[in-house]
Amino acid sequence: MHPQCAERRKLPAEASGPEEVSRQPAPAAHAWPPGDPGDRNLLFIWKPRPQDHHLSCCSLLFLVRREQPGAKKKYLTPASRRDPKFEELQKVLVEWVNATLLPEHIVVRSLEEDMFDGLILHHLFQKLASHKLEVEEIALTAASQKRKLAVVLEATNQSLEVEEHQVPWSVETIFNKDLLSTLYLLMALAKHFQPSLPLPKNVQVEVITVESTKNGLKSEKWIEQLTQHNTDEDQPPKDIFDELFKLDPEKVNTVKEAIVTFVNEKLDRLGLSVQSLDTQFADGVLLLLLIGQLEGFFLHLKEFYLTPSNPAEMLHNVTLALELLKDEGLLNYPINPEDIVNKDAKSTLRVLYSLFHRHKLKESADGMPQGAPN
Repeated sequence: MHPQCAERRKLPAEASGPEEVSRQPAPAAHAWPPGDPGDRNLLFIWKPRPQDHHLSCCSLLFLVRREQPGAKKKYLTPASRRDPKFEELQKVLVEWVNATLLPEHIVVRSLEEDMFDGLILHHLFQKLASHKLEVEEIALTAASQKRKLAVVLEATNQSLEVEEHQVPWSVETIFNKDLLSTLYLLMALAKHFQPSLPLPKNVQVEVITVESTKNGLKSEKWIEQLTQHNTDEDQPPKDIFDELFKLDPEKVNTVKEAIVTFVNEKLDRLGLSVQSLDTQFADGVLLLLLIGQLEGFFLHLKEFYLTPSNPAEMLHNVTLALELLKDEGLLNYPINPEDIVNKDAKSTLRVLYSLFHRHKLKESADGMPQGAPN
């Protein structure tokens, strides 16, 4: 048995998941959140890794300092800390603070380690608000640092026009180097004093709260949204065919007729014609021939079934056609080839419209306007 797992006991009933607790001191290389690896007041919470099911070993999930019953602490998971969007958010804020305080020759390297004592927040607020605070410049003791921080946060909240109970930061959380609280504070300052600052969109983190109860540790986990979702222009485009099929059947038929005319113009060279979009493309043959005509592909007869006799051969043809369209950048939405084989009208129409949109609209200035079928 691995020495780190020599003494283990299961979490009490209140804890969620299969985590286990060890009373051994944390190895310095794996301590998270940061702490003194020799501190006997630390508890380890371990979670076995599925890939190590054959080993008597487990991986460190996180550790939490033992507190009095009722104490609650909040932690970011290691995966969230490594998330590129989360790292980008910190980078943007650090660069913004450094640019703001450049005339004062102040440089921030870590939001957790450099902001807690109120010194940099003091200078940042005065610079942004053009308001001098009556507070000592250098605070050396923890008590004086907390007093200074309290003055700075009170002035900040007044400037932001928020009450202390309304904000996700406090003297205690900032002083205790709570990264989330520090980020929320800096984002609020940036949005108020420099709203043009381009913060990364849709930054989310996984947060774990561990509460010390008289029966042991109780943990909760949730996803916290730090910045707003993407703007409309960053969102995936709406599925125009979902919208189309909500319209009157007559309008849907109008679109179908336009595409049938277009398809027949192209297939006429091969002596072929289409009457029903919903059924005649299910075996993939006409679709492959149409793609070949429009995109200049030559498909050897060995590559597809010219007269498919069963669903498997039909699925082969349709799958090949969709791969060709993807290679040409014509499919903006994932399409299941089985839907076309099963004669799903929406999927078939979406594929044909991708070809129609590229070729017909380039040929005729009098065609339908670019974008969704009208």
